[in-house]
Amino acid sequence: MFAEDKILTGCNENENVFLLPKMANRHGVIAGATGTGKTVTLKVLAESFSDLGVPVFLADMKGDVSGLAKVGSTNDFIARNVEAFGLEEKGFNFKSYPVEFWDLFGEKGLPVRVTLSEMGPMLLAKILNLSEAQAGVLNIIFRVADDESLLIIDLKDLKAMINHVVENKDKYESQYGAIAPKSANTILRSLIAFEDQGGNLFFGEPALDLDDFMQVDDNGKGVINVLDAQKLSLSPEIYSTFLLWMMSSLYQNLPEVGDMDKPKFVFFFDEAHLLFDEISPEFGKKIEQIVRLIRSKGVGIYFISQSPADIPDDILAQLGNRIQHALRAYTPKDQKAVKVAAETFRPNPNFDTAEVISTLGTGEALVSTLDEKGAPNVVEQVKIVPPQSHIGSIEDDLRQQIIDISEFKSKYWEAVDAESAYELLLNKIESNPNIESEVPAADKEILEEVKTQRQEVPQEAPEAPQQQQGSILGDILGTVIASQTKTTTKRRKTKKSDPQKMVEKAASQAMNTAAREVTKGIMRGIFGQMK
Repeated sequence: MFAEDKILTGCNENENVFLLPKMANRHGVIAGATGTGKTVTLKVLAESFSDLGVPVFLADMKGDVSGLAKVGSTNDFIARNVEAFGLEEKGFNFKSYPVEFWDLFGEKGLPVRVTLSEMGPMLLAKILNLSEAQAGVLNIIFRVADDESLLIIDLKDLKAMINHVVENKDKYESQYGAIAPKSANTILRSLIAFEDQGGNLFFGEPALDLDDFMQVDDNGKGVINVLDAQKLSLSPEIYSTFLLWMMSSLYQNLPEVGDMDKPKFVFFFDEAHLLFDEISPEFGKKIEQIVRLIRSKGVGIYFISQSPADIPDDILAQLGNRIQHALRAYTPKDQKAVKVAAETFRPNPNFDTAEVISTLGTGEALVSTLDEKGAPNVVEQVKIVPPQSHIGSIEDDLRQQIIDISEFKSKYWEAVDAESAYELLLNKIESNPNIESEVPAADKEILEEVKTQRQEVPQEAPEAPQQQQGSILGDILGTVIASQTKTTTKRRKTKKSDPQKMVEKAASQAMNTAAREVTKGIMRGIFGQMK
Protein backbone atom coordinates (compact mmCIF):
# COMPACT_ATOMS: atom_id res chain seq x y z
CA MET A 1 0.00 0.00 0.00
CA PHE A 2 1.42 3.37 -1.04
CA ALA A 3 0.92 5.92 1.75
CA GLU A 4 2.78 9.01 2.97
CA ASP A 5 5.00 8.80 -0.12
CA LYS A 6 6.29 5.45 1.15
CA ILE A 7 5.34 1.80 0.75
CA LEU A 8 3.42 0.64 3.82
CA THR A 9 4.32 -3.02 4.21
CA GLY A 10 2.96 -4.05 7.60
CA CYS A 11 1.64 -2.80 10.93
CA ASN A 12 1.53 -3.77 14.59
CA GLU A 13 0.14 -2.02 17.66
CA ASN A 14 3.12 0.31 17.94
CA GLU A 15 4.75 0.55 14.51
CA ASN A 16 3.99 1.07 10.82
CA VAL A 17 6.77 -0.50 8.76
CA PHE A 18 7.57 1.25 5.48
CA LEU A 19 9.78 0.42 2.51
CA LEU A 20 11.41 3.62 1.27
CA PRO A 21 11.10 4.11 -2.52
CA LYS A 22 14.69 5.39 -2.79
CA MET A 23 15.88 2.15 -1.16
CA ALA A 24 13.68 -0.18 -3.22
CA ASN A 25 16.47 -0.80 -5.76
CA ARG A 26 18.60 -2.28 -2.97
CA HIS A 27 16.70 -5.49 -3.69
CA GLY A 28 14.87 -7.76 -1.29
CA VAL A 29 13.67 -11.22 -0.35
CA ILE A 30 10.24 -12.62 0.55
CA ALA A 31 10.52 -16.00 2.27
CA GLY A 32 8.24 -18.42 4.08
CA ALA A 33 6.69 -21.86 4.00
CA THR A 34 3.87 -22.71 1.63
CA GLY A 35 0.56 -21.21 2.73
CA THR A 36 2.01 -18.53 5.03
CA GLY A 37 1.13 -15.52 2.86
CA LYS A 38 4.03 -14.95 0.44
CA THR A 39 1.71 -14.46 -2.55
CA VAL A 40 -0.37 -11.81 -0.76
CA THR A 41 2.83 -9.98 0.24
CA LEU A 42 3.99 -10.14 -3.38
CA LYS A 43 0.69 -8.59 -4.52
CA VAL A 44 0.84 -5.85 -1.88
CA LEU A 45 4.33 -4.83 -3.00
CA ALA A 46 3.39 -5.00 -6.70
CA GLU A 47 0.34 -2.79 -6.05
CA SER A 48 2.46 -0.31 -4.13
CA PHE A 49 5.08 -0.02 -6.85
CA SER A 50 2.33 0.43 -9.44
CA ASP A 51 0.77 3.25 -7.37
CA LEU A 52 4.25 4.75 -7.14
CA GLY A 53 4.45 4.77 -10.96
CA VAL A 54 7.01 1.95 -11.21
CA PRO A 55 6.49 -0.87 -13.77
CA VAL A 56 6.66 -4.39 -12.35
CA PHE A 57 7.34 -7.89 -13.64
CA LEU A 58 6.31 -11.02 -11.73
CA ALA A 59 5.49 -14.65 -12.37
CA ASP A 60 2.10 -16.15 -11.52
CA MET A 61 2.89 -19.69 -10.38
CA LYS A 62 -0.65 -20.71 -9.32
CA GLY A 63 -2.92 -18.33 -11.24
CA ASP A 64 -4.01 -16.28 -8.20
CA VAL A 65 -1.78 -13.27 -8.90
CA SER A 66 -4.04 -12.48 -11.87
CA GLY A 67 -6.47 -10.95 -9.36
CA LEU A 68 -4.43 -7.75 -9.61
CA ALA A 69 -6.53 -6.90 -12.68
CA LYS A 70 -9.83 -6.97 -10.73
CA VAL A 71 -11.24 -4.69 -8.03
CA GLY A 72 -10.85 -6.19 -4.57
CA SER A 73 -13.58 -6.86 -2.02
CA THR A 74 -13.67 -7.12 1.74
CA ASN A 75 -13.96 -10.06 4.11
CA ASP A 76 -13.84 -10.37 7.89
CA PHE A 77 -10.04 -10.71 8.03
CA ILE A 78 -9.44 -7.68 5.80
CA ALA A 79 -12.08 -5.58 7.58
CA ARG A 80 -10.49 -6.23 10.99
CA ASN A 81 -7.02 -5.20 9.80
CA VAL A 82 -8.26 -2.12 7.95
CA GLU A 83 -10.05 -0.95 11.08
CA ALA A 84 -7.35 -1.95 13.57
CA PHE A 85 -4.58 -0.05 11.78
CA GLY A 86 -6.60 2.88 10.45
CA LEU A 87 -5.82 2.01 6.84
CA GLU A 88 -8.78 3.90 5.38
CA GLU A 89 -7.35 7.15 6.78
CA LYS A 90 -4.08 6.27 5.07
CA GLY A 91 -5.79 5.90 1.69
CA PHE A 92 -6.77 2.22 1.54
CA ASN A 93 -9.52 1.56 -1.03
CA PHE A 94 -10.40 -1.40 -3.22
CA LYS A 95 -9.34 -1.05 -6.87
CA SER A 96 -7.84 -2.83 -9.85
CA TYR A 97 -4.43 -2.31 -11.44
CA PRO A 98 -3.15 -2.04 -15.03
CA VAL A 99 -1.99 -5.52 -16.01
CA GLU A 100 -0.43 -7.08 -19.11
CA PHE A 101 -0.65 -10.88 -19.29
CA TRP A 102 2.21 -12.85 -20.85
CA ASP A 103 2.76 -16.56 -21.44
CA LEU A 104 5.76 -18.34 -22.95
CA PHE A 105 3.30 -20.77 -24.53
CA GLY A 106 0.88 -18.07 -25.75
CA GLU A 107 -2.12 -19.66 -24.04
CA LYS A 108 -2.96 -17.35 -21.13
CA GLY A 109 -1.20 -14.24 -22.27
CA LEU A 110 0.73 -12.59 -25.07
CA PRO A 111 3.43 -14.90 -26.46
CA VAL A 112 6.95 -14.40 -25.14
CA ARG A 113 9.72 -15.28 -27.57
CA VAL A 114 13.49 -14.98 -27.45
CA THR A 115 15.97 -15.68 -30.23
CA LEU A 116 18.67 -18.24 -29.60
CA SER A 117 21.29 -15.68 -30.61
CA GLU A 118 20.12 -13.43 -27.77
CA MET A 119 20.01 -16.30 -25.31
CA GLY A 120 23.56 -17.36 -26.16
CA PRO A 121 25.32 -20.69 -25.66
CA MET A 122 25.94 -20.41 -21.93
CA LEU A 123 22.32 -19.99 -20.90
CA LEU A 124 21.19 -22.53 -23.48
CA ALA A 125 23.66 -25.05 -22.08
CA LYS A 126 22.03 -24.52 -18.67
CA ILE A 127 18.58 -25.26 -20.09
CA LEU A 128 19.81 -28.42 -21.81
CA ASN A 129 21.87 -29.60 -18.81
CA LEU A 130 24.96 -30.05 -20.98
CA SER A 131 28.33 -31.20 -19.69
CA GLU A 132 31.36 -28.92 -19.95
CA ALA A 133 32.57 -30.67 -23.12
CA GLN A 134 29.13 -30.52 -24.75
CA ALA A 135 28.75 -26.87 -23.81
CA GLY A 136 32.13 -26.22 -25.42
CA VAL A 137 30.93 -27.68 -28.72
CA LEU A 138 27.76 -25.59 -28.49
CA ASN A 139 29.88 -22.50 -27.96
CA ILE A 140 31.90 -23.31 -31.09
CA ILE A 141 28.69 -23.65 -33.11
CA PHE A 142 27.56 -20.19 -32.01
CA ARG A 143 31.00 -18.73 -32.77
CA VAL A 144 30.94 -20.15 -36.28
CA ALA A 145 27.47 -18.68 -36.78
CA ASP A 146 28.70 -15.29 -35.58
CA ASP A 147 31.77 -15.31 -37.81
CA GLU A 148 29.76 -16.33 -40.87
CA SER A 149 26.85 -13.93 -40.14
CA LEU A 150 24.31 -16.73 -39.82
CA LEU A 151 21.44 -15.81 -37.52
CA ILE A 152 20.43 -18.54 -35.06
CA ILE A 153 16.87 -17.52 -34.28
CA ASP A 154 14.99 -20.74 -33.52
CA LEU A 155 15.63 -24.43 -32.92
CA LYS A 156 15.65 -25.43 -36.59
CA ASP A 157 18.40 -22.86 -37.15
CA LEU A 158 20.46 -24.42 -34.39
CA LYS A 159 19.93 -27.95 -35.71
CA ALA A 160 21.03 -26.85 -39.17
CA MET A 161 24.13 -25.17 -37.70
CA ILE A 162 25.04 -28.29 -35.70
CA ASN A 163 24.84 -30.46 -38.80
CA HIS A 164 26.77 -27.90 -40.84
CA VAL A 165 29.62 -27.59 -38.32
CA VAL A 166 29.95 -31.33 -37.74
CA GLU A 167 29.91 -32.06 -41.48
CA ASN A 168 32.67 -29.47 -41.98
CA LYS A 169 34.55 -30.05 -38.74
CA ASP A 170 37.86 -30.57 -40.56
CA LYS A 171 37.53 -27.01 -41.82
CA TYR A 172 36.65 -25.49 -38.44
CA GLU A 173 38.73 -27.49 -35.94
CA SER A 174 42.00 -25.75 -36.81
CA GLN A 175 40.45 -22.40 -35.88
CA TYR A 176 37.97 -23.24 -33.12
CA GLY A 177 39.25 -26.46 -31.55
CA ALA A 178 38.05 -30.06 -31.47
CA ILE A 179 34.42 -30.71 -32.43
CA ALA A 180 33.25 -34.07 -31.11
CA PRO A 181 30.39 -35.55 -33.19
CA LYS A 182 29.28 -37.47 -30.09
CA SER A 183 28.77 -34.21 -28.17
CA ALA A 184 26.94 -32.72 -31.13
CA ASN A 185 24.59 -35.72 -31.23
CA THR A 186 23.92 -35.32 -27.50
CA ILE A 187 23.00 -31.67 -28.07
CA LEU A 188 20.61 -32.68 -30.86
CA ARG A 189 18.92 -35.25 -28.61
CA SER A 190 18.61 -32.65 -25.85
CA LEU A 191 16.97 -30.26 -28.31
CA ILE A 192 14.37 -32.89 -29.17
CA ALA A 193 13.51 -33.29 -25.48
CA PHE A 194 13.42 -29.51 -25.14
CA GLU A 195 10.98 -29.25 -28.05
CA ASP A 196 8.67 -31.67 -26.24
CA GLN A 197 8.54 -29.16 -23.34
CA GLY A 198 7.43 -26.38 -25.71
CA GLY A 199 10.85 -24.96 -26.49
CA ASN A 200 9.97 -24.57 -30.17
CA LEU A 201 7.36 -21.97 -29.13
CA PHE A 202 9.79 -20.10 -26.88
CA PHE A 203 12.54 -19.46 -29.42
CA GLY A 204 11.58 -17.35 -32.41
CA GLU A 205 10.46 -13.94 -33.59
CA PRO A 206 9.16 -11.35 -32.99
CA ALA A 207 11.45 -11.43 -29.97
CA LEU A 208 10.44 -9.75 -26.74
CA ASP A 209 11.49 -6.12 -26.38
CA LEU A 210 12.00 -5.53 -22.64
CA ASP A 211 11.09 -1.87 -23.10
CA ASP A 212 7.52 -3.10 -23.50
CA PHE A 213 7.64 -4.30 -19.89
CA MET A 214 8.50 -0.81 -18.67
CA GLN A 215 5.24 1.03 -19.29
CA VAL A 216 3.14 3.50 -17.30
CA ASP A 217 -0.60 3.92 -17.97
CA ASP A 218 -2.47 7.19 -18.60
CA ASN A 219 -3.06 7.65 -14.86
CA GLY A 220 0.64 7.40 -14.05
CA LYS A 221 0.43 3.89 -12.60
CA GLY A 222 3.16 1.41 -13.39
CA VAL A 223 1.96 -1.50 -15.54
CA ILE A 224 2.22 -4.87 -13.80
CA ASN A 225 3.46 -7.54 -16.23
CA VAL A 226 2.19 -10.96 -15.13
CA LEU A 227 3.88 -14.02 -16.66
CA ASP A 228 1.56 -17.01 -16.41
CA ALA A 229 3.81 -19.77 -15.07
CA GLN A 230 1.33 -22.52 -14.20
CA LYS A 231 2.40 -24.63 -17.18
CA LEU A 232 5.89 -23.17 -17.26
CA SER A 233 6.57 -24.36 -13.72
CA LEU A 234 6.58 -27.92 -15.10
CA SER A 235 9.68 -26.91 -17.12
CA PRO A 236 11.86 -25.36 -14.40
CA GLU A 237 14.95 -25.13 -16.62
CA ILE A 238 13.10 -22.95 -19.15
CA TYR A 239 11.54 -20.84 -16.39
CA SER A 240 14.75 -20.09 -14.50
CA THR A 241 16.81 -19.52 -17.63
CA PHE A 242 14.26 -17.12 -19.11
CA LEU A 243 14.18 -15.04 -15.93
CA LEU A 244 17.98 -15.06 -15.78
CA TRP A 245 18.11 -13.93 -19.41
CA MET A 246 15.66 -11.17 -18.59
CA MET A 247 17.68 -10.02 -15.59
CA SER A 248 20.94 -9.97 -17.53
CA SER A 249 19.31 -8.21 -20.52
CA LEU A 250 18.01 -5.45 -18.26
CA TYR A 251 21.51 -5.03 -16.87
CA GLN A 252 23.04 -4.91 -20.32
CA ASN A 253 20.54 -2.58 -21.99
CA LEU A 254 19.60 -0.03 -19.35
CA PRO A 255 21.78 3.07 -18.85
CA GLU A 256 23.48 3.94 -15.57
CA VAL A 257 21.24 6.22 -13.48
CA GLY A 258 22.83 6.13 -10.03
CA ASP A 259 20.66 6.85 -6.98
CA MET A 260 17.05 7.71 -7.80
CA ASP A 261 13.99 8.70 -5.78
CA LYS A 262 12.32 5.48 -6.93
CA PRO A 263 13.25 2.48 -9.13
CA LYS A 264 12.72 2.46 -12.89
CA PHE A 265 11.59 -1.15 -12.78
CA VAL A 266 11.03 -3.89 -10.18
CA PHE A 267 11.53 -7.56 -10.98
CA PHE A 268 10.14 -10.33 -8.74
CA PHE A 269 11.83 -13.73 -9.12
CA ASP A 270 9.44 -16.35 -7.69
CA GLU A 271 10.63 -19.89 -6.85
CA ALA A 272 14.15 -18.48 -6.66
CA HIS A 273 15.63 -21.82 -5.63
CA LEU A 274 15.15 -23.04 -9.22
CA LEU A 275 17.81 -20.56 -10.31
CA PHE A 276 20.38 -21.71 -7.79
CA ASP A 277 19.84 -25.48 -7.77
CA GLU A 278 23.03 -27.28 -8.85
CA ILE A 279 24.55 -24.03 -10.09
CA SER A 280 28.27 -23.92 -10.89
CA PRO A 281 30.49 -21.55 -8.85
CA GLU A 282 31.41 -19.60 -12.00
CA PHE A 283 27.78 -19.14 -12.97
CA GLY A 284 26.90 -18.11 -9.42
CA LYS A 285 29.54 -15.37 -9.50
CA LYS A 286 28.04 -13.96 -12.69
CA ILE A 287 24.59 -13.80 -11.09
CA GLU A 288 26.07 -12.15 -8.01
CA GLN A 289 27.76 -9.57 -10.22
CA ILE A 290 24.50 -8.72 -11.99
CA VAL A 291 22.54 -8.47 -8.73
CA ARG A 292 25.20 -6.25 -7.19
CA LEU A 293 25.49 -3.86 -10.15
CA ILE A 294 21.98 -3.75 -11.62
CA ARG A 295 20.72 -1.44 -8.89
CA SER A 296 22.77 1.35 -10.50
CA LYS A 297 20.51 0.86 -13.54
CA GLY A 298 17.46 1.63 -11.39
CA VAL A 299 16.25 -1.99 -11.16
CA GLY A 300 15.12 -3.64 -7.94
CA ILE A 301 15.17 -7.46 -7.76
CA TYR A 302 13.10 -9.34 -5.17
CA PHE A 303 13.68 -13.07 -4.72
CA ILE A 304 10.81 -15.21 -3.43
CA SER A 305 11.48 -18.62 -1.93
CA GLN A 306 10.60 -20.79 1.03
CA SER A 307 13.79 -20.04 2.94
CA PRO A 308 16.65 -17.53 2.71
CA ALA A 309 18.89 -20.59 2.83
CA ASP A 310 17.80 -21.30 -0.79
CA ILE A 311 19.79 -18.24 -1.87
CA PRO A 312 23.63 -18.24 -1.86
CA ASP A 313 25.16 -16.14 0.91
CA ASP A 314 26.98 -13.76 -1.46
CA ILE A 315 23.69 -12.90 -3.19
CA LEU A 316 21.65 -12.87 0.02
CA ALA A 317 24.04 -10.22 1.34
CA GLN A 318 22.89 -7.91 -1.50
CA LEU A 319 19.21 -8.11 -0.49
CA GLY A 320 18.56 -5.21 1.88
CA ASN A 321 14.76 -5.38 2.30
CA ARG A 322 13.58 -8.59 3.97
CA ILE A 323 10.16 -10.06 4.67
CA GLN A 324 10.09 -13.41 6.45
CA HIS A 325 6.87 -15.39 6.85
CA ALA A 326 6.61 -18.49 9.04
CA LEU A 327 9.00 -21.42 8.79
CA ARG A 328 8.20 -24.74 10.44
CA ALA A 329 11.11 -26.45 12.24
CA TYR A 330 10.10 -30.11 12.09
CA THR A 331 13.48 -31.60 11.16
CA PRO A 332 17.14 -30.72 11.85
CA LYS A 333 17.34 -29.28 8.33
CA ASP A 334 14.28 -27.11 9.03
CA GLN A 335 15.79 -25.94 12.33
CA LYS A 336 18.96 -24.93 10.50
CA ALA A 337 16.90 -22.97 7.95
CA VAL A 338 15.13 -21.12 10.79
CA LYS A 339 18.47 -20.23 12.33
CA VAL A 340 19.78 -18.94 9.00
CA ALA A 341 16.65 -16.84 8.50
CA ALA A 342 16.90 -15.36 12.00
CA GLU A 343 20.55 -14.43 11.51
CA THR A 344 19.74 -12.36 8.42
CA PHE A 345 17.87 -9.77 10.55
CA ARG A 346 19.06 -7.00 12.81
CA PRO A 347 17.86 -8.30 16.22
CA ASN A 348 14.98 -6.72 18.10
CA PRO A 349 15.58 -6.75 21.91
CA ASN A 350 11.86 -7.28 22.52
CA PHE A 351 11.71 -10.85 21.14
CA ASP A 352 13.74 -13.85 20.03
CA THR A 353 13.73 -13.76 16.23
CA ALA A 354 14.29 -17.50 15.73
CA GLU A 355 11.48 -18.39 18.12
CA VAL A 356 9.01 -15.95 16.50
CA ILE A 357 9.71 -17.26 12.97
CA SER A 358 8.33 -20.66 13.97
CA THR A 359 5.16 -19.23 15.55
CA LEU A 360 4.04 -16.63 12.99
CA GLY A 361 0.45 -16.95 11.77
CA THR A 362 -0.79 -16.68 8.19
CA GLY A 363 -0.43 -13.10 7.02
CA GLU A 364 2.12 -12.25 9.70
CA ALA A 365 5.78 -11.64 8.99
CA LEU A 366 9.06 -10.37 10.32
CA VAL A 367 10.05 -7.29 8.32
CA SER A 368 13.27 -5.32 8.15
CA THR A 369 13.77 -2.58 5.56
CA LEU A 370 16.57 -0.09 4.94
CA ASP A 371 16.57 3.36 6.52
CA GLU A 372 17.44 6.66 4.82
CA LYS A 373 21.16 5.91 5.08
CA GLY A 374 20.83 2.38 3.70
CA ALA A 375 21.30 0.62 7.06
CA PRO A 376 18.89 -2.17 8.06
CA ASN A 377 16.20 -1.26 10.58
CA VAL A 378 15.52 -3.42 13.62
CA VAL A 379 13.26 -6.33 12.67
CA GLU A 380 9.56 -5.91 13.52
CA GLN A 381 6.79 -8.49 13.82
CA VAL A 382 3.83 -7.18 11.81
CA LYS A 383 0.66 -8.11 10.00
CA ILE A 384 1.05 -7.55 6.25
CA VAL A 385 -1.42 -4.93 4.98
CA PRO A 386 -4.19 -6.46 2.83
CA PRO A 387 -4.15 -6.09 -0.96
CA GLN A 388 -6.52 -3.61 -2.58
CA SER A 389 -7.13 -5.79 -5.63
CA HIS A 390 -9.01 -9.08 -5.86
CA ILE A 391 -7.63 -12.01 -3.86
CA GLY A 392 -7.59 -15.08 -6.09
CA SER A 393 -7.66 -15.71 -9.83
CA ILE A 394 -9.84 -13.96 -12.39
CA GLU A 395 -12.29 -15.37 -14.92
CA ASP A 396 -10.92 -16.56 -18.26
CA ASP A 397 -13.25 -14.17 -20.11
CA LEU A 398 -11.84 -11.14 -18.27
CA ARG A 399 -8.29 -12.31 -18.90
CA GLN A 400 -9.00 -12.69 -22.62
CA GLN A 401 -10.59 -9.23 -22.80
CA ILE A 402 -7.44 -7.71 -21.27
CA ILE A 403 -5.27 -9.59 -23.76
CA ASP A 404 -7.45 -8.51 -26.70
CA ILE A 405 -7.21 -4.80 -25.88
CA SER A 406 -3.46 -4.85 -25.27
CA GLU A 407 -1.50 -2.47 -27.48
CA PHE A 408 1.11 -5.22 -27.88
CA LYS A 409 -1.17 -7.91 -29.28
CA SER A 410 -0.57 -6.88 -32.90
CA LYS A 411 3.17 -6.87 -32.25
CA TYR A 412 3.59 -10.28 -30.62
CA TRP A 413 0.58 -12.49 -31.33
CA GLU A 414 1.70 -13.81 -34.75
CA ALA A 415 5.00 -15.64 -35.03
CA VAL A 416 7.32 -14.58 -37.87
CA ASP A 417 9.65 -17.08 -39.55
CA ALA A 418 12.33 -14.89 -41.10
CA GLU A 419 15.18 -16.17 -43.25
CA SER A 420 18.05 -17.20 -41.00
CA ALA A 421 20.72 -19.90 -40.65
CA TYR A 422 18.28 -22.72 -41.53
CA GLU A 423 17.36 -21.23 -44.89
CA LEU A 424 20.76 -19.73 -45.72
CA LEU A 425 22.64 -23.01 -45.22
CA LEU A 426 20.18 -24.88 -47.38
CA ASN A 427 20.48 -22.22 -50.07
CA LYS A 428 24.15 -23.13 -50.25
CA ILE A 429 23.24 -26.79 -50.72
CA GLU A 430 20.67 -26.04 -53.41
CA SER A 431 23.06 -23.77 -55.29
CA ASN A 432 25.65 -26.57 -55.56
CA PRO A 433 24.10 -29.84 -56.84
CA ASN A 434 27.31 -31.75 -56.04
CA ILE A 435 26.96 -30.99 -52.35
CA GLU A 436 23.50 -32.50 -52.00
CA SER A 437 24.73 -36.03 -52.59
CA GLU A 438 27.32 -35.64 -49.84
CA VAL A 439 25.27 -34.11 -47.03
CA PRO A 440 24.31 -36.21 -43.98
CA ALA A 441 20.87 -37.73 -43.66
CA ALA A 442 19.67 -35.10 -41.18
CA ASP A 443 20.52 -32.29 -43.58
CA LYS A 444 18.80 -34.11 -46.45
CA GLU A 445 15.61 -34.30 -44.42
CA ILE A 446 15.79 -30.56 -43.74
CA LEU A 447 16.49 -29.88 -47.41
CA GLU A 448 13.45 -31.85 -48.54
CA GLU A 449 11.28 -30.04 -46.02
CA VAL A 450 12.38 -26.64 -47.33
CA LYS A 451 11.84 -27.72 -50.94
CA THR A 452 8.29 -28.77 -50.08
CA GLN A 453 7.60 -25.44 -48.40
CA ARG A 454 8.93 -23.54 -51.40
CA GLN A 455 6.72 -25.46 -53.79
CA GLU A 456 3.69 -24.52 -51.72
CA VAL A 457 4.57 -20.79 -51.57
CA PRO A 458 5.77 -19.30 -54.91
CA GLN A 459 8.81 -17.08 -54.48
CA GLU A 460 8.36 -13.54 -55.77
CA ALA A 461 10.42 -11.69 -53.20
CA PRO A 462 13.09 -9.27 -54.44
CA GLU A 463 16.73 -10.18 -54.28
CA ALA A 464 18.66 -9.30 -51.14
CA PRO A 465 20.51 -5.97 -51.34
CA GLN A 466 24.24 -5.90 -51.94
CA GLN A 467 25.95 -6.45 -48.59
CA GLN A 468 28.86 -4.29 -47.49
CA GLN A 469 32.12 -6.17 -47.89
CA GLY A 470 34.19 -6.52 -44.76
CA SER A 471 31.42 -5.22 -42.46
CA ILE A 472 29.72 -7.59 -40.00
CA LEU A 473 26.97 -5.04 -39.43
CA GLY A 474 26.49 -4.77 -43.18
CA ASP A 475 26.21 -8.56 -43.45
CA ILE A 476 23.63 -8.65 -40.70
CA LEU A 477 21.58 -5.79 -42.12
CA GLY A 478 21.66 -7.21 -45.64
CA THR A 479 20.58 -10.66 -44.53
CA VAL A 480 17.87 -9.45 -42.16
CA ILE A 481 16.36 -6.83 -44.49
CA ALA A 482 16.22 -9.37 -47.30
CA SER A 483 14.55 -11.97 -45.09
CA GLN A 484 12.00 -9.52 -43.72
CA THR A 485 11.16 -8.36 -47.25
CA LYS A 486 10.49 -11.97 -48.29
CA THR A 487 8.32 -12.50 -45.22
CA THR A 488 6.30 -9.38 -46.07
CA THR A 489 5.75 -10.59 -49.65
CA LYS A 490 4.47 -13.98 -48.46
CA ARG A 491 2.04 -12.34 -46.05
CA ARG A 492 0.52 -10.14 -48.75
CA LYS A 493 -0.61 -13.29 -50.57
CA THR A 494 -2.36 -14.83 -47.62
CA LYS A 495 -3.74 -11.83 -45.75
CA LYS A 496 -5.30 -8.58 -46.96
CA SER A 497 -3.38 -5.76 -45.32
CA ASP A 498 -2.20 -2.23 -45.97
CA PRO A 499 0.98 -2.72 -48.02
CA GLN A 500 2.58 0.41 -46.62
CA LYS A 501 2.01 -0.76 -43.03
CA MET A 502 3.42 -4.17 -43.84
CA VAL A 503 6.61 -2.66 -45.29
CA GLU A 504 6.99 -0.37 -42.28
CA LYS A 505 6.52 -3.32 -39.92
CA ALA A 506 9.06 -5.42 -41.84
CA ALA A 507 11.61 -2.60 -41.72
CA SER A 508 11.05 -2.16 -37.99
CA GLN A 509 11.52 -5.87 -37.36
CA ALA A 510 14.64 -5.86 -39.50
CA MET A 511 16.24 -3.04 -37.56
CA ASN A 512 15.26 -4.61 -34.22
CA THR A 513 16.84 -7.92 -35.22
CA ALA A 514 19.99 -6.19 -36.48
CA ALA A 515 20.28 -4.18 -33.27
CA ARG A 516 19.96 -7.34 -31.20
CA GLU A 517 22.75 -8.98 -33.17
CA VAL A 518 25.05 -5.99 -32.62
CA THR A 519 24.36 -5.90 -28.85
CA LYS A 520 24.42 -9.68 -28.49
CA GLY A 521 28.18 -9.69 -28.11
CA ILE A 522 27.95 -7.21 -25.25
CA MET A 523 25.56 -9.43 -23.36
CA ARG A 524 27.77 -12.45 -23.81
CA GLY A 525 30.54 -10.40 -22.31
CA ILE A 526 28.56 -10.41 -19.07
CA PHE A 527 28.67 -14.19 -18.87
CA GLY A 528 31.93 -14.72 -20.74
CA GLN A 529 32.72 -17.13 -23.56
CA MET A 530 32.97 -20.80 -22.69
CA LYS A 531 36.25 -22.48 -23.36
